[in-house]
Amino acid sequence: MDYGFTMAAYAVATVLFVLSLGGLSNQEKAKRAVWYGIIGMTVAVGATMVGPGSGLWILSLVLIALGGIVGWQLATRVQMTEMPELVAIMHSLVGLAAVLVGINAHLEIGRVAEAFASAALPFPQPAGPMSTQAYDLWLGMTDFAMIIGKKTAVEVTILRIELMLGIWIGAVTFTGSIIAYGKLAGRINSAPLQLPGGHMLNAAAAVLSVVFAGLYLAYAENSVAAILMLLVLTALALFIGYHLIMGIGGADMPVVVSMLNSYSGWAAAAIGFSLGNELLIVVGALVGSSGAILSYIMCKAMNRSFVSVILGGFGGTTGPAAEIEGEQIAINADGVATALNEADSVVIVPGYGMAVAQAQQSVSELTRKLRAKGKNVRFAIHPVAGRLPGHMNVLLAEAKVPYDIVLEMDEINDDFPDTDVVIVIGSNDIVNPAAQDDPNSPIAGMPVLEVWKAKQVFVSKRGAGTGYSGIENPLFFKENTRMFYGDAKASVDSLLPLIE
Repeated sequence: MDYGFTMAAYAVATVLFVLSLGGLSNQEKAKRAVWYGIIGMTVAVGATMVGPGSGLWILSLVLIALGGIVGWQLATRVQMTEMPELVAIMHSLVGLAAVLVGINAHLEIGRVAEAFASAALPFPQPAGPMSTQAYDLWLGMTDFAMIIGKKTAVEVTILRIELMLGIWIGAVTFTGSIIAYGKLAGRINSAPLQLPGGHMLNAAAAVLSVVFAGLYLAYAENSVAAILMLLVLTALALFIGYHLIMGIGGADMPVVVSMLNSYSGWAAAAIGFSLGNELLIVVGALVGSSGAILSYIMCKAMNRSFVSVILGGFGGTTGPAAEIEGEQIAINADGVATALNEADSVVIVPGYGMAVAQAQQSVSELTRKLRAKGKNVRFAIHPVAGRLPGHMNVLLAEAKVPYDIVLEMDEINDDFPDTDVVIVIGSNDIVNPAAQDDPNSPIAGMPVLEVWKAKQVFVSKRGAGTGYSGIENPLFFKENTRMFYGDAKASVDSLLPLIE
């Protein structure tokens, strides 16, 4: 089909993707934004299927159908608590695709170069009659060959650099995302783990990557040597992705997931240059830049160094964490309900524990009952609550909690001294006073929700452990704090009949 039609369709898809990203910043527009993205992707795939170089439609449709079935199954089976893991493993697929496409582009360039060197047409037209689909496929392959064959040596070198970048970033994304998935799913220890030599190994692998990239360009005309150099470069990138993310602790996993999202975007953009696909370049750049910006914002919210987190935890504290005095005092549902019935203002702080217990519907019902009694109920959301950016906002929106009572940390932190009751549901680091009081705490300097300044604090928690990040929380030992032990959903459900 006409090249101009394809470019017009790509332009429409690009606008829809931009509208989708923009709409996701607002809860009320998020559903419409998702549909923009769905329509944009449908337009993009359709234009690619019928555009220049198209062919093998039956195979393409079968693969699209298989991918759609797998995606549908995952979407219907994966719980909201598993969404961070799903996002991480999806990033790994993008990275793997970039590696495979990049290697294929290298093989294609080499094949075309050899054919033109022998002055032979790379894809001679088969003898005999051809179907329309077969002719379109042959024509597209021939067009690609002519383009590569007519490029200058400099242009071909640039093309090889682009595919190398795509492969390298894709390989880092692939293994990094698998490790992130393992840590989020609890299949890999969430503590920072590195091989002896730590950061020096990462640095050495990065330097060797540059060396082998240069060797690949130097031996590009030697098919055996070139593919060997490319495979070594890929192996180094796979190691960097693995070792880099293994060295990052669980407390920084939300940033890691966001940054891997950015990596997958840049990998897609680099491969877009190799394939000459303008839409892939634009979409990759959108994903890459938005992911990087979000990661930076999250690091700022955690008072973390962006470079430190991404390089696998450079820096850190220099001494032991402060000793915690006191004991955790438990309370039952009757005690919590009495405090809620007597309170005028209530703030609920949701965390990953609420997601694990799937307690959002129960929390929404508790909110409805308290508001019906005339109480001022609000939610305090930390920028990195849960294990994925916006995790808590999505859960509360799913449970039909009104948008206007869901407030960000900066909007509500000054209100805690005037709050009667705070209920913390499955949160640890984001309400940890050690971030302000202990310079040797792993989260020292991280902005947190200052819930301990409220008159009473009730912490809904499954047990007395330190939680996912492994950091002890002095909040649990304060005089105005009581521990409401048990599954979050069961605990909140036990409060509902007691709210009078």
